[in-house]
Amino acid sequence: MTARSAQSGASAPATPPTPSAPFTPPAASSPLVPPPEDPSTADPAPGPDFVTPVDNVFVRAHLGLPEIDASTWTLSVEGLVERPLLLDLAAVRALPAEQLTAVHECFGSPFRPDTPTRAVANVEWTGLPLAALLDRAVPLVTARHVRFEGADTGSFQGEEGLSYVKDLPLEAAYRDVFLAHGMNGAPLRPRHGYPLRAVVPRMFGTNSVKWLTRIVLTDTRPEHMFTTRFYTRAVEGHDTPQPVRALDVSSKLLSPAPDAELAPGDVTFRGRAWSTTEVVAVDLSFDGGRWEPARLDVPGSEPAWQGFSLRRSLPPGPHTVRSRARDRAGRVQPPPGARNSVHEVAFTVAARGAQARRG
Repeated sequence: MTARSAQSGASAPATPPTPSAPFTPPAASSPLVPPPEDPSTADPAPGPDFVTPVDNVFVRAHLGLPEIDASTWTLSVEGLVERPLLLDLAAVRALPAEQLTAVHECFGSPFRPDTPTRAVANVEWTGLPLAALLDRAVPLVTARHVRFEGADTGSFQGEEGLSYVKDLPLEAAYRDVFLAHGMNGAPLRPRHGYPLRAVVPRMFGTNSVKWLTRIVLTDTRPEHMFTTRFYTRAVEGHDTPQPVRALDVSSKLLSPAPDAELAPGDVTFRGRAWSTTEVVAVDLSFDGGRWEPARLDVPGSEPAWQGFSLRRSLPPGPHTVRSRARDRAGRVQPPPGARNSVHEVAFTVAARGAQARRG
């Protein structure tokens, strides 16, 4: 993980954990089937900015938004560690802060794991690497996994008293996880995980636990609805479903907007591409024709998305444009129908006479 230093501060002393303060669970329970207003069906437009404005960043919460009193909130680091930690918000914010810009993508609804979705953003996070806390807690040699638990609790799929829990191998968690208390230069908003959330760059957002309260090191994976039952998928080379983690190679056209009417003449088609590794090429296809290479921005040192563009002139009438990305690992976006299939936008180019009459 690449992060930039933001500030320095004193470290809080390690303290043995005590029971966390209670949080208010959401009143409503999730039904057994996804409701019509299931938020996972929405793919908010990320906009033209390299860093997505906070108002345009998607929100997902299976168990509702918890009500958290920042004055009593604590984060514990416990389990298979030599020195358990218990930190309040002031202690977390006093630790040396860094910044990390990373693409943030929702995998989609656990009820529809194969449905295409492009809820995606690029966010500048402020916080600290998880490694800074693990170094202080000192994992035992028997520790193999890290469990992250949020304050959001409730019922889901008929089970009561659930918390949102995800896990990662210790090595991956130590290397990749970032603990964020800021977003785009401002404190986290409640809906995005205030006062502290995990961020796992190059992995789907389901792994980035919001409203974080507990980090537990264990010797085995936790059996839980959101670790072993939901957010798993078939992976080549494995006989059993694997946890949803690494990002797929994807792209999203940002302009033109769907169903836009464009002026005649040259048009610049723009978008973003991302993957768990560097994207090395993006091609565009117009009206089902041959793939044409787009200009692709050179990636920086951070796991952010990459811009692409292609200038093209098309005749008046209805058209479609598709984008297809390829990453350093050789993965290519699949045809329509797959979860991360090529992105398509329909638009119209106005006739020159019509353009003159409107103008």
